[in-house]
Amino acid sequence: MKKIGQIRNIGIIAHIDAGKTTVTERVLFYTGRSHKIGEVHDGEAVMDWMPDEQERGITITSAVTTCQWDNCDIQIIDTPGHVDFTIEVERSLRVLDGAVGVFCAVGGVEPQSETVWHQADDYLVPKIAFINKMDRVGADYFRTIDMIKQRLNARPLVMQIPVGSEDNFRGVIDLLHMRQIIWETDRADMPFSTGEIDSDLQEMAAEYREKMIEAVAEADDTIMEAYLEEAEITPQQLREAIRKATISLQLVPVLCGSALKNKGIQPLLDAVVKYLPSPLEAPPIQGRKLDSGEKAAFDAKEKGPTVALIFKVSMIEGRKLSYVRVYSGRIRAGGEVYNPFRQKSEKISRILKMHANKRERMDEAGPGAIVGVVGLKDSSTGETLCDKSTPVLLEQMKFTKPVISISIEPKTHDDQEKLPQVLEKLMAEDPTLHVKQDEDTGQTLLSGMGELHLEVVTSRMHREYNTNVNVGKPQVVYRETIGKQASGQGVFDREVAGQRHFAEVSLTVRPLSRGSGMQFTSTASEEMIPAQFVGAVEKGVREAMEYGELMGYPVVDVEVVVTGGVFRESLGSALGFSVAASMACREAFSSAGPYLLEPIMKVEVFVPESFMGEVIGDLNARGGKIESIAAKGENQIISAIAPLSKMFGYTTALRSASQGRGTFTMKFSHFDRM
Repeated sequence: MKKIGQIRNIGIIAHIDAGKTTVTERVLFYTGRSHKIGEVHDGEAVMDWMPDEQERGITITSAVTTCQWDNCDIQIIDTPGHVDFTIEVERSLRVLDGAVGVFCAVGGVEPQSETVWHQADDYLVPKIAFINKMDRVGADYFRTIDMIKQRLNARPLVMQIPVGSEDNFRGVIDLLHMRQIIWETDRADMPFSTGEIDSDLQEMAAEYREKMIEAVAEADDTIMEAYLEEAEITPQQLREAIRKATISLQLVPVLCGSALKNKGIQPLLDAVVKYLPSPLEAPPIQGRKLDSGEKAAFDAKEKGPTVALIFKVSMIEGRKLSYVRVYSGRIRAGGEVYNPFRQKSEKISRILKMHANKRERMDEAGPGAIVGVVGLKDSSTGETLCDKSTPVLLEQMKFTKPVISISIEPKTHDDQEKLPQVLEKLMAEDPTLHVKQDEDTGQTLLSGMGELHLEVVTSRMHREYNTNVNVGKPQVVYRETIGKQASGQGVFDREVAGQRHFAEVSLTVRPLSRGSGMQFTSTASEEMIPAQFVGAVEKGVREAMEYGELMGYPVVDVEVVVTGGVFRESLGSALGFSVAASMACREAFSSAGPYLLEPIMKVEVFVPESFMGEVIGDLNARGGKIESIAAKGENQIISAIAPLSKMFGYTTALRSASQGRGTFTMKFSHFDRM
């Protein structure tokens, strides 16, 4: 492994079909990591190794690999672009130091590009933009840059301008060194040539170089001084200033190319090394000490305390493989680490350097490393690994709640025996996948992020675990809430296992604004409910919230205030107060005007103008509300919100309404009254 300053941890992020995996395949080829380019459309991409990915031609799971360029180790995570697999992007961005946003020069900034870009903003990840597909009909480099400015609220720094466009796209002008880079053919093994800028492009290049220097000067005082004094600014000075401005999230360097035609990848690799941060330049990871609870920051130091994060778990050949990012200290094969969340020590049996689904053994890994670890039995996604002597907790990862369910039932007796273990393994891998038993029907309900998500999960059950299930129709996962304030009282007076328990709890429930979740407070005095039992009361309230009065869905947007209670010496117990609180909640809910909330989806439809009337009519019939219509090239973008319950089978409906030319993306927006 290289020194910490020579490591780059990057992710490739973008909308589905912008060319992320194609870019990654070229990166692997030009860095010598693979000797043959695998094409997504042939199902041969190295990074799309799952059978489901190869069949569908999309990325489903984020894959990790390492390659070398310009004396640096570049660790790459290729992430999915489909909205159903946003969790894969979320957990990857949590551990990355930089990202390359890939945009289609024809489609520009598409809905999922916005989602992943803002996810990267949330984690303060510095970014480079690569505008791909410059060879396609309708490619517009400068329109895409304007969209990056407007839609992503970013400050793009144009570092290249294209030479030719569409079929005639031949290369780029490097504005930093004022030279032209030309790829003579589309063949991957043909070298490019650098030389003088064509005379008809010199004026345009000079204009954009001036704009580039102005943008850098605004972000860097030294360049500003030199610029105002009209002194010469060297490429080296500019490069250092651009690096600083990129790492501090002030600027986003923009490059262009055509990954499929093998153009533009080498300069992109140079930009990754030159402008994205090493682990030393990334902000120290924040956590809190377990013993004192105070905040602590950990730099990327080999001799520091061990601090690492599990960001993903995979089941490979029946064994649990944990993907770990090391922030500080070192982890060793055969060594022990401590999981403060579980309060358990774990033994690391093997450390693996990952290349998609291939692995090579390592003895140890230091700060900045992203590795596979075998041997962690109890640890799970989002949990911290550290030294037992200095326990520390890193901030936990947030996972989106599922919005759609299907019922599954095993086909044979054999499948029935295997199903619980298979579901357990799949849930360990994917925190957005939930399983529960419907108490009324006895059915097993599998909940996820969308129809495609659940389709892939059931396909994997069959392929990887040889477990076959019958799948019931998709169902919407609703929520319940209340319409008015109400009070309730619960009394628990019962003998359990030879001991009498008594507790009484009074509480009030009030509706909160949409999206507030659940809030709990207690105003009861110590005589009514002793301090040691307030936690048990809250536990009872939260358990009652799991199953609403109407249809047993979770209750949200409610404030519960415990107003009183009765405690009897020697009879009061945690069990009694927990059950009494649960009973009081149920009584209050039933008289508080409970009603259902349904998931509302944000839908963006791309459709040629001639089919717009039919598509809008269909959306209106589904209870959708049109929010805006905008032109993008020959297509129109219809933005709408619609209830998920009415959007099942929309793919087929849109195809028939637009003669197969319409596409759409759909993501969860909010819950609203049904």
